[in-house]
Amino acid sequence: MALAKIVYASMTGNTEEISDIVEEKLEDEGFEIEREECSDVDSDFFEDADVCIVATYTYGDGELPFEFEDFFEDLKDEDLSGKLFGVVGSGDKEYGEYYCQSARDFVEQFKKTGAIQGAELVCIENNAEDEDIDLLQTFVEELKSNLA
Repeated sequence: MALAKIVYASMTGNTEEISDIVEEKLEDEGFEIEREECSDVDSDFFEDADVCIVATYTYGDGELPFEFEDFFEDLKDEDLSGKLFGVVGSGDKEYGEYYCQSARDFVEQFKKTGAIQGAELVCIENNAEDEDIDLLQTFVEELKSNLA
């Protein structure tokens, strides 16, 4: 059974809910799951995972959540070669060009680790609604189909 690990940061509860939905979808697909809030883990959290997932919100004008800053900075030094990664983000389109910027930043940071993007980035405005839940299902299906 493949191990998927999810790290999330949530201020309003939206991203936590999104990470919970991803966890449920992964379980439905037969994955073993570990899900942790980002302040409870270090960047080596993913070292034994088959699939690495980050769920983040974006703060202000495109900034990472403060609680994710150390994890983000240290992540680039991890060797995740051969592992799949996926990123989901929550945001507010009122921020225009900064909408889900932290999620996009995490995609780039994961690439520095040698990990392989296993699913397209999913950006959700505020909380997950029906069409967003469908996107998260597709996200999980992409990860599963790309797992060798």
